[in-house]
Amino acid sequence: MTLDSITETSTEREFPKQLDLAQVCIYGLSILSAGIFLFLPFFNLLHPSPWQRSIGAIHGFGSLLATVVAVYTGHLAFPLLRGSAKILPQVRTLTFWATSIAFLAIASGNWAYMRYRADASFGGARAWLKENSPLAQYVLMEYHEFSVLFTLPIGVACTWILWTYGDAILEKKHRAVLSATCVALMGLMFFAMGGLVTGLGIAKIHAL
Repeated sequence: MTLDSITETSTEREFPKQLDLAQVCIYGLSILSAGIFLFLPFFNLLHPSPWQRSIGAIHGFGSLLATVVAVYTGHLAFPLLRGSAKILPQVRTLTFWATSIAFLAIASGNWAYMRYRADASFGGARAWLKENSPLAQYVLMEYHEFSVLFTLPIGVACTWILWTYGDAILEKKHRAVLSATCVALMGLMFFAMGGLVTGLGIAKIHAL
């Protein structure tokens, strides 16, 4: 046995261990990054306003979680549109959860909106923005109010279609239905991201 063959054999034995270490590092950093990102709404707990500490933290966490699930679902819509059958069960389940969490985020958002529309004498953010930063109210907030509401009907429709058609949606005769559903899931992702960005922007200008 030559020295080269011994070296190649040794390398082949060590390579799987290096590969396992790389996988652990990748998954570990991914989970850590996701955890830090999801921790963002809890900074509301340090806010001087009691409304922001309670309503802001709950709505912030719900909105962020809904956006993460919706974005992941929307990204899976791309390979599904190309006919990838193996991810269909995952997309079906994620669409259901994205819709459910979006409902909770919208419900907590309506709770926060009641405080947002309070009179200026009570420190309402809407009255303050109209007076001091009307562009934030008439552009960011108007977009935020209505765009995030689209996530719920889109999610309900996509959930119903995916669970009603089942695996048959991948058949050629249902190609139009599959394409419309995937495009709708991409729209769900877009509206969720837009709502999160505008909501964070408004909260940065004036909290509850």
